[in-house]
Order: sequence, then C-alpha cells, then structure tokens
Amino acid sequence: MLKIIKTKKSNKDLNALIKELDQYLKKMDGEDHEFYNQFNHLDCIHHFVVAYKDKTPIGCGAFRKIDNKTVEIKRMYVENEFRRKGVAKEILLFLENWAQQENFTKGILETGNRQKEAIQLYEKTGYQKIPNYGQYTQMENSNCFEKHLR
Repeated sequence: MLKIIKTKKSNKDLNALIKELDQYLKKMDGEDHEFYNQFNHLDCIHHFVVAYKDKTPIGCGAFRKIDNKTVEIKRMYVENEFRRKGVAKEILLFLENWAQQENFTKGILETGNRQKEAIQLYEKTGYQKIPNYGQYTQMENSNCFEKHLR
C-alpha cells in the first residue's frame, strides 16, 4: 500500500531519496548538471513529501513558493523499480492538493529533455508547455510547464 506523508528537509528518508535523485540527474544532465543543480538546494523549499510502499521509502517530491499564487514543483523522484506504477502521479497529485490547501492556484515546473518519462507524466496530468521561465530561459535542454490548480 502506498502512503505519502508531509515531512521536513531533515527527514533521513527524504535525504536518502534526494541523494539518489541527484546521482540520477548528474547522469541525465551531463555537462549541464552543475547549472541545474544550483537551483535544487533544499534551503529554499519548505514543503516536502515522501512516498512509502509498506514502510520502505520509494519516492519524494516538493514544492516551493514562487509568489502568492504560484508554486514550483521540485525534487520529484521515484526509485527505478517502482516507476510506471502510478507512484509519481500520486506524489504529484498530493503536492498539488497540498498547494491548493495553502491557497496556491498555479503550479509550474521544469524538467530536462532527457527526462522523457517526466515529460509524459506532466503532460498526462494536465500540465501545459510554456516558454522557459526564470533561470531556464536560455537553456535549450529545459522544458517548462504550468497547470492551473483550481
């Protein structure tokens, strides 16, 4: 059974998953990794979740406030053996619901060209491609999306 919990950045399960995510992204991003990695520090993020299968941590996600109406989805990750089983979708929906409870009305996010599964997930869950925003404006390998949460 899948259970998703809200947590803090000090959670040891979250940190272990983030470490795996960073290793995965280092491979996927190639020479662009250092550029992207600078925007993934946990200090500016205050909303984290961890997904558990039974009592085993298998995925995580987060969002950070952009402005009074917008959050940016960050740090989405599911361990390889649990991919394509709906876990990432459940994490994403949990984050969106949490953001709505906090009165946010829009979610934005960025993912790389090489993260084909992530792009498919975001498109399937109602995210629309938008022009690259902020620090990603000049990054050809970035794909930016948004979704109205209400």
